[in-house]
Amino acid sequence: MATESKRQQRFAGVIQQDLAEIFQREAQQWAPNAFITVTRVRVTPDLAIARVYLSFINTATAKEDLEKIKSKSSEIRYKLGTRIKNNARIVPHLEFFLDDTNEYVEHMDKLFDQISKEPRQPDED
Repeated sequence: MATESKRQQRFAGVIQQDLAEIFQREAQQWAPNAFITVTRVRVTPDLAIARVYLSFINTATAKEDLEKIKSKSSEIRYKLGTRIKNNARIVPHLEFFLDDTNEYVEHMDKLFDQISKEPRQPDED
């Protein structure tokens, strides 16, 4: 995977910040009781597509909530467009993905705890 240009990184940062504010204000309509965090945004070189990674906290239905958000992507894109209209010529198409980094970290922590609790084999001389 090629590294992102400074332009892509700046644009992704603007999108991430604005989407975070949109989710903070309106996410309760799409995913009640869930706390949604925009963990990462990746933008294609032509700035036409933004891949948005979301983390869901305080919900057991993260995949279902993600599907609800995907179904509202045109509405979210419109709201994003009203915020970035002075910074961009086009509003990128939004693709939403589940960021399961927290789940992975928890899983690895459990594995390490299990390993540390296992009895150790004595060293053979």
